[in-house]
Amino acid sequence: MTKAKKITLLVAAVVIIALMVVAGVTQKGDINGTFWSLFPPVVAIGLALITKEVYSSLFIGILSGALLYSNFSFTGTMDTVINDGLIAAVSGNAGIFIFLVELGVIVALVSHAGAAEAFGRWAEKHIKTKVGAMLATFALGVLIFIDDYFNCLTVGSVMSPITDSKKISRAKLAYIIDATAAPVCMIAPISSWAAAVSGNVEGTPIAESMSPIELFVRAIPFNFYSLLTLVFIIAIAVMGFDYGKMSEFEIKAQKGDLGVISTAKNETDKNERGSVLDIIIPIVVLIVSCVLALMKEGGFFNPEESEYYHNFAQAFGNTDATVGLPWGGLVSLIIIIAYLLCRRHLSFKKAMDAIPQGFIAMVPAILILTFANALKNTTSLLGSTTFVENVMANAGGIVELLPAIIFLVACFIAFATGTSWGTFGILIPIVLGVFTDPADPLLFVGISACLAGAVCGDHCSPISDTTIMASAGAQCNHLDHVSSQLPYAITVAAISFVMFLFAGYVPNAWIALPVGIVLTVATLVVIKLITKKKNTDIAE
Repeated sequence: MTKAKKITLLVAAVVIIALMVVAGVTQKGDINGTFWSLFPPVVAIGLALITKEVYSSLFIGILSGALLYSNFSFTGTMDTVINDGLIAAVSGNAGIFIFLVELGVIVALVSHAGAAEAFGRWAEKHIKTKVGAMLATFALGVLIFIDDYFNCLTVGSVMSPITDSKKISRAKLAYIIDATAAPVCMIAPISSWAAAVSGNVEGTPIAESMSPIELFVRAIPFNFYSLLTLVFIIAIAVMGFDYGKMSEFEIKAQKGDLGVISTAKNETDKNERGSVLDIIIPIVVLIVSCVLALMKEGGFFNPEESEYYHNFAQAFGNTDATVGLPWGGLVSLIIIIAYLLCRRHLSFKKAMDAIPQGFIAMVPAILILTFANALKNTTSLLGSTTFVENVMANAGGIVELLPAIIFLVACFIAFATGTSWGTFGILIPIVLGVFTDPADPLLFVGISACLAGAVCGDHCSPISDTTIMASAGAQCNHLDHVSSQLPYAITVAAISFVMFLFAGYVPNAWIALPVGIVLTVATLVVIKLITKKKNTDIAE
């Protein structure tokens, strides 16, 4: 038995004993809505970071939540795990699973057609440096701002040949993907995330004074974590250094170990007939199909049943990504197969072979996503929402400090639950209840703190669906991605916390944002000097 497995069993036994003690001294009703409601995700995250094994860690977290919820009833625990946990997770995310498989198939098709090799040859000629490859990946991530899932998987499949050619580790690729997914979507007025935020503002008193989308847009300049993360990526790429776990993976990459993890056997005979067009056209088809499908799902093309007919922003705010993305993915998949067959770059048999290969490639991501969502479901059953609402309602003190407090609370919730949407869904009504004056600039700072904290915690959490998607997109070991990304995310989080303290007293974006940018660059300069000195001391 390996050391990791022994640790897992030991910690699991301690967890079960602790739960039995809790169950013995309290009743189910006393646990519901208390700090214990966040115990299952804390267990899962702790185990994952200790053992480096994500599946068993997530399952133990689900089991611990089910045991608490059922008060240690065997049948109640099994019902909770199966019905409320796993089945609900699969049914609630069926559309996303379909979209994942569709993207996996498209990646396999493009690979069979030799397009990835052609794109790699083009990149060798036009992208000469490691910095250029990182900035190109960053630029593509920013351009795909519609949806974070779409962003993660598309950027990963397109840019991996380029980053591989420049010996950039898959852990670094996963970080760039993750850092340009949720942060970019959170500052894009036309995105699935903007729609989710608007939906939580609808029906509140503040919505009578301004539209939800106006509130979202006016809060963007204060969303320090999202904005400073983008500054951080550019700065660290241009400055040419890494620190923490990321530096270890980058050193390995320079020696040829890129850290590629893939369960799919996509290796095929080399196809020299592929061209760059064979990767560009599928990507354009995928983007156009998904955007049109999202608009269709929001009622943009339906004059009889939708009030959002020919109103792009409102239709996008009304859309359902879990339906629109697989809808668009299927249409684009059919078009791409027809295109590649017409080009005679692959046979019909090879096109059909790509379907199971694409599915197999996405199995790890689907499993982790299922377990992560099952854990969120059991956490919700224990009343985590009630607990957070009570904590925020009782938070007092100086009003100027509230944005920084909101940011920390949002970070903790999103990290523990792995969901940014769930986090701002809980906190937005509370924040709007605290800042009720639409003319008060602290209203926008407070909302931004809520959204930024939700993105930050989601970015750091190993059970976050976006983090999982970034690992899948980069074909990187999930816990390698989490451990290498964490120091970078924490650095930006610390700077963001300072900026929310600053903005609480100086709620002026024209002043606060430039200060945040300067502070981010200055922090990286200091870290680089410290890292350089440490490496010099080790060499001596």
